[in-house]
Amino acid sequence: MPVFLFEALNRGGQRVRGELSAQSRSEVFRKLDVERLQPIKIEQKDRANGSRQVAERVAIPTKVRLSKSQIIRFTEELSDLLDAGLQIDPALMVMEKRKELSGLKNAAAALRAQVREGASLSTAMRTVCPSFGDLYCNLVAAGEVSGSLPQLLRRQAEFMVTIDDLQKKVFSALTYPALIFVVGIGLICIFMTYLVPQITVLFEKTGKEIPMLTRLLIQTSAFMGSYWWAMLLGVVLGSAAFWRLITTPAGRRWWHKTQLGFPIVGGLLRGRFYAQFSQTLANLVKNGLPLLNSLQLVKGGTGNEYWQKLLQRVADYVGEGGSFSRGLERLTDFPPMFIDMVAVGEQTGDLASALEKVGKKYDKELNLKIQRLTALVQPVVIFVMAGMVGIIAYSIINGIFDAVSGLQNG
Repeated sequence: MPVFLFEALNRGGQRVRGELSAQSRSEVFRKLDVERLQPIKIEQKDRANGSRQVAERVAIPTKVRLSKSQIIRFTEELSDLLDAGLQIDPALMVMEKRKELSGLKNAAAALRAQVREGASLSTAMRTVCPSFGDLYCNLVAAGEVSGSLPQLLRRQAEFMVTIDDLQKKVFSALTYPALIFVVGIGLICIFMTYLVPQITVLFEKTGKEIPMLTRLLIQTSAFMGSYWWAMLLGVVLGSAAFWRLITTPAGRRWWHKTQLGFPIVGGLLRGRFYAQFSQTLANLVKNGLPLLNSLQLVKGGTGNEYWQKLLQRVADYVGEGGSFSRGLERLTDFPPMFIDMVAVGEQTGDLASALEKVGKKYDKELNLKIQRLTALVQPVVIFVMAGMVGIIAYSIINGIFDAVSGLQNG
């Protein structure tokens, strides 16, 4: 009977190696499943010379594309099945055997084929479905190593639902202001290209000095009429140059850091990072993963390269024997309250609970900031557009009154 060498993860997230005698790789999977082990790698041992012969992986013919709502649903269902006690292979099999034909069924089937051939779930996701993204796959990898995959999936699903709700709220709040903006831009274009050139002739006939505001409006209209192509070309070239800049490693780091300094958006990005970072790190530490390994995994799951660089410095500092709170204080710009909570957790020996508390605090603050932002956007946009249209209309009407007055005096 063939002998297979395997490497798997137990329920505690620890790696286990051993040998099994089985008729086929499928039987090895079944035996490991009975022992509640998640296979990472399976190799067949050649009896003749004791060498290892790796079976060829099942090739996935096409990549599966999932929408944002499908990814959220997939994450929620998989976290529920894993939390109920199923291993990854049976959980994916349940999702694969759904009756309706959908992208979720295809994704589960493709992922299960990769997992049964020895690939980890995170590796299978990168291969089968690029829609998950690097951040998602890195978090899944962290969950696999720490044995907290159901918790991380549930937290990721909640996070994705929150972001999706935020986008829907912002879209709903901006619908009416966007309509006002489009109408306002249309009125401005009509004023600048049709009305202003006509009243310019009227102003010239009066021989009277034109008001300064109206004169600026006429000069702006003349400039736009003569150099509209240059303005359009400048916008296109500027956008292309900016896009090329942020696609380079140095430019991407600069852009990720610059975003954090924006007046309103920067605060939201920082709050979201603090909440996700502390909650994910708390989950990893609570499941027995060493702090240094947890920091490396969280760093890999962070999409902002500026934060990645800072977390790498902290990880190096902790690896040299320094405390986590001192590393945050010396090498990053984390807020003092965050650092104080981490220091308290280190002193009491319960770092995970301290990180959970600070994560919940920043999560609440983030929700409040989002609510305030969505409430302020609509009146601000309406006020700005009304002001612009009002200034232009006032300039035209004031100039017309002066011209009519000049004609009457004449």
